[in-house]
Amino acid sequence: MAPQDFLIEYLPILIFMIIALGISGAMVLGSLLVAKQKPDAEKNSAYECGFDAFGDARNKFDVRFYLVTLLFIIFDLEIAFLFPWAISLKGIGVFGFWSMVVFLGVLTVGFIYEWKKGALEWE
Repeated sequence: MAPQDFLIEYLPILIFMIIALGISGAMVLGSLLVAKQKPDAEKNSAYECGFDAFGDARNKFDVRFYLVTLLFIIFDLEIAFLFPWAISLKGIGVFGFWSMVVFLGVLTVGFIYEWKKGALEWE
């Protein structure tokens, strides 16, 4: 296979990236042109986290925020592993099926442990 033939196979990906960058750039530019750019007190208020931003990074921070974040990442990665497994299940056979069952079992045991320890409770 010649090098130019090899590069031709990546042409659809390049076209897709150019289209994605063009559309996203057009959306950002469109929002800057169309939307009102006058921030008020309501726009600058704290959003989602519930407290105002602070300047010093050395302030005490509740460890429960970190715990919830880590638990979300762990169980979010579980779902990320399930999709490729489900798609390739026919090709990987019985060994692949039981490997994932063991993986999900270990994750379930960890989830039950966290639940019993009260890590999912917010006081």
